[in-house]
Amino acid sequence: MIVTHKLKTTRSRKIVNQIFHSVSLWMSTPIARLSGNTREIKPTSASAFAEIKKPLLESLINTCAADGRVPHASNTSPTSVPAYCNIPPHIAKRVGTQLHLRKNHPLNIIKSKIERYWLHDNEQSNASSSFRIYDDFHPLVRTHDNFDSLLIPKDHVSRSKSDTYYLDEETVLRTHTSAHQLELLQVSSEEDITNHSFLVSGDVFRRDEIDSSHYPIFHQMEGVRLFDRGTSSLAVEHDLMDGLEGMAKVLFGNVEMRWVDAYFPFTSPSLELEIYFEGEWLEVLGCGVIEKDIIRAAGRIDQPGWAFGLGLERLAMVLFGIPDIRLFWTNDQRFHEQFSDGEIVKFKPYSKYPPCLKDISFWTNNCFHANDLNEVIRDIAGDLVERVELIDEFKHPKTNRNSNCFRITYRSMDRSLTNQEIDVLQEKVRQSVVESLGLELR
Repeated sequence: MIVTHKLKTTRSRKIVNQIFHSVSLWMSTPIARLSGNTREIKPTSASAFAEIKKPLLESLINTCAADGRVPHASNTSPTSVPAYCNIPPHIAKRVGTQLHLRKNHPLNIIKSKIERYWLHDNEQSNASSSFRIYDDFHPLVRTHDNFDSLLIPKDHVSRSKSDTYYLDEETVLRTHTSAHQLELLQVSSEEDITNHSFLVSGDVFRRDEIDSSHYPIFHQMEGVRLFDRGTSSLAVEHDLMDGLEGMAKVLFGNVEMRWVDAYFPFTSPSLELEIYFEGEWLEVLGCGVIEKDIIRAAGRIDQPGWAFGLGLERLAMVLFGIPDIRLFWTNDQRFHEQFSDGEIVKFKPYSKYPPCLKDISFWTNNCFHANDLNEVIRDIAGDLVERVELIDEFKHPKTNRNSNCFRITYRSMDRSLTNQEIDVLQEKVRQSVVESLGLELR
């Protein structure tokens, strides 16, 4: 039996054991599956927009790969790439990988279990609220759709180039699956103005730190359900909480749960669901009642609804016991042969290779952001980088210049690294810090 505590706490409360911030802002032609029946949906304007922008993304891959450059605000981008672009080649090349659609992959296993719950196992589900499933939207979206349509303030930190990948000023790699919410509400309003529900899953992109639980590409799932006009906000909130508690039970079993007050620009009230799992509290997802301004912008006029967002990696790392987020991207069969569709089993580590540590020190400037350094390192060393951490800061007493020292931990998940090969990579990092970031080495 689940013991559920519906608690209200302060919005400033820090989340215990937060794996990574995949819910920090929550959290080609699409195919919709309605209760198991697949049918094509007409191309949306978002799909058409992505098709227009895809050649520019391909040009970015070809141009930057040819001369080894990483787009950055402090330098001039190649001729065919917009000056505003900050998408490095190693990110551009992985657009369209779609790990969440790969059979027997841990992310697909979690995705399928959640979809199955909302389509078939949820006791509240009925014919009038059957969930449509969208899982193949291209991640290139309008800046407006990613931020403005969700009421995210103009000065919000998530809009900065240190956090978000911009192809140009009007185009980003989506930072959350919520970027498709408004258009799906508008499309559905042409089909039915009564109850409507959908699930959206896909890869999302954020410039971030480097460690075992952060990666610039991860995967989210978004759920939305609308109700008849006149349904009270309280009834919508209760339906949301009951449905998500049922989903958590399907994933984690009979665990203790609690609700925590939260803040998201696009929902009010906003909540986070936490569970007590393996001896500690774990944040599972963010959710809330959709803001009325978003509903009205979709042409639905006071039709209430709820939305939730969750990170698939967050859940998979906990449920499968996967210790390093890079493993989701490995091609090593020793990893993949451990997983089968529909089954949640604990990952068995097949090796632990020794790390290789290298330090780099430089004088910073007013434009420096740690995420810029992380992008340079990732673009050169890829998934051989396990962690990048600031280990020392120094301010010169006479010049007032600031110096940072970062430690880079190199470690392969599949083989032993030699000091010689890492020295080559480290020298490339040092050169790129000077040439791409405009910094002075110490």
